[in-house]
Amino acid sequence: MFPFCRRHTYLTRRIGRVIKLMLQEWLIPATKGLGLRLQKGQVIRVTDVDGMQVADLAAFSDRDYTERLDPGVTMDVLGQMYVSPGDQLYSNKYQPLLRIVADTVGRHDFINSACRPEMYEVLYGKSQHASCYHNLNVALAPYHVPAPDQHYPFNLFMNTVIHPDGRITVEKPLSKAGDYTELQAETDLIIALSACPCSESKCNNYDCTPIKVEIR
Repeated sequence: MFPFCRRHTYLTRRIGRVIKLMLQEWLIPATKGLGLRLQKGQVIRVTDVDGMQVADLAAFSDRDYTERLDPGVTMDVLGQMYVSPGDQLYSNKYQPLLRIVADTVGRHDFINSACRPEMYEVLYGKSQHASCYHNLNVALAPYHVPAPDQHYPFNLFMNTVIHPDGRITVEKPLSKAGDYTELQAETDLIIALSACPCSESKCNNYDCTPIKVEIR
């Protein structure tokens, strides 16, 4: 489940000193997941490689696995559904975990929980389907983060629309090939990502594609 990883080292001479910058890159294959550590101050960039592909992101405090990214708390603190650069994402203990530092899309989702096998059975009549719930759990396992009953992630690039009559629909993502979101860690974190495996709806425009991840 752990995809191809490249690590690059850049050397820059500045004021008589050599500064080493480490850049790590991963390509998450379509329908798969990735787990990693993100230290305070590091920036993670999540890129939609081919366009219109959702990436579920879960985050846990590296010091206390009971503290996790909470979309409901984030919306409560921000007073809004959508985030933009400068906004922070909060934990279930009302502490900032991540900050949006760049975003080329402007439309992501805090409402929907991670897809899971039971969802595919109920909505599409399919059993044993790949799911973000499974991908996130597998990604977190090497870090000994207990699997929760359900994941409520930050759904990058997911285009959820609330209609005037109260209906909620998931439409085609607005992200194009190469669009990205960057988030800076406000504390040490364990991050899990899933390239959403739903090809049955507009969520990923009926086709699952890779997600690129970079850390600097």
